[in-house]
Amino acid sequence: MRALFFMLMVLGLIACSSDETNAPENPTDESLYFPPLSGTEWATSDPADLGWNTAKIAELESFLTATHTEAFLILQNGKITYEAYFNEKTATDLFPWNSAGKTLTAFTVGIAAQQNLLDLNDKTTAYLGRGWTSMTAEQEDAILIKNQLTMTSGGDFTAENTVCYDPECLYFKTAPDSEWYYYNAYYTLLQPVLDAATSNGFEAFFENELKTKIGLDGRWVSLGYNNVYFSTAHSMARFGLLNLNQGSWDGIQLLNSAYYEAMTTTSQELNPAYGYLWWLNGKTHYQLPGSTQTFTGKLIPNAPDDLIAGLGANDKKLYVIPSKKMVIVRLGPAAYSEDLGPTSYDNDLWGVLNEVF
Repeated sequence: MRALFFMLMVLGLIACSSDETNAPENPTDESLYFPPLSGTEWATSDPADLGWNTAKIAELESFLTATHTEAFLILQNGKITYEAYFNEKTATDLFPWNSAGKTLTAFTVGIAAQQNLLDLNDKTTAYLGRGWTSMTAEQEDAILIKNQLTMTSGGDFTAENTVCYDPECLYFKTAPDSEWYYYNAYYTLLQPVLDAATSNGFEAFFENELKTKIGLDGRWVSLGYNNVYFSTAHSMARFGLLNLNQGSWDGIQLLNSAYYEAMTTTSQELNPAYGYLWWLNGKTHYQLPGSTQTFTGKLIPNAPDDLIAGLGANDKKLYVIPSKKMVIVRLGPAAYSEDLGPTSYDNDLWGVLNEVF
């Protein structure tokens, strides 16, 4: 195990641009630190100075080790406050985000929408062409981009393969907006929608409008029907910091406030714990991937109510907690099981974190 505590301070905050055109639409916290777009420099802070119970950090490390964690990172006010790598992993290793990467796609769709390249109420057929499903024309035309973002497409999730997005895999079950189901194929087709909506395709648009703007490393990798993002833990933390600051990076607003708010709040009443591909804590009930059952209570009872999260299979975790001005990244193999999205590990981890904070 290699655990790294970052206790070195760097030369202050990067100055925000004075150009009025780059000012955020909404006031954001000027105390947040943003690392340079290139290089490895990243300011740090001491957990003791922030009032953490540092005696409990050893217990956190033991828990992380026991649950197969390979990379764990906590930002407070944008600065690295805790960072640890296990199982011979380092800060330069690339990790798959799995479905936590859905949040990258949701953000990119928002950028395309604000550039008037698409509208969330557009028919998916307008971009993928007639016959992208095996439904009737009327059924197919009822599916909107917003349904793809909110898991409310109405596709038949009893199909044998719900990651397959070939037309012969996509059948009608119910009208859009009438049932919530975590159906990966309809999400994955958002990237072909962006291929059609943008001049050079999804990946070039993502790189130009998001990746380079906040200094992400990594790349998209096609794994069967899935397109999975791989990056360092630092890059996942960068994206978390961007969302902690409501879509603004160091004074430059990448995403308008209306879309950001819609993306990170309840998108439909069927599953109030789901925004636009983001998971939301603090709601009265929720649904989980692979199930139509509704569960009463908060998604992660031990976590702050305002937490939003990108959650991927095998316990890939990106937590953004505005009330704590905090971003947390957990990467590595599954802690308990290979379930999709939220798992019982979320609540157990937050039980340990609460002892530290």
